[in-house]
Amino acid sequence: MGRLFIESLNGPKIFKCKCCKVDSASHDDIISKDFQGRYGRAYLFKNVVNISLGPNEDRHLMSGLHTVNDIYCSSCQQILGWRYEKAYEESEKYKEGLFILEKERMLKEGW
Repeated sequence: MGRLFIESLNGPKIFKCKCCKVDSASHDDIISKDFQGRYGRAYLFKNVVNISLGPNEDRHLMSGLHTVNDIYCSSCQQILGWRYEKAYEESEKYKEGLFILEKERMLKEGW
């Protein structure tokens, strides 16, 4: 087994995995704070780091049917949220390729 590559983020406000405190996303990459996750409030990000993707899965979310991948912390394998792979409604297409991180699963550093 090789060494795990962990990317560190620069900037004053960083979101980290609540379990292992590995960097996950920068405040600058937030697109929206108005999302709902499995465990409460969630944020939509354009970029996240130190994750691994689960398999494609069709889910009926509050905004309709989407194909998503669960995202896991690459260090501790804690589920952090999901990635929008495909949106079936035209008004939801902007989410494709974007990431949801659940606020409950994150720590804030530099706030």
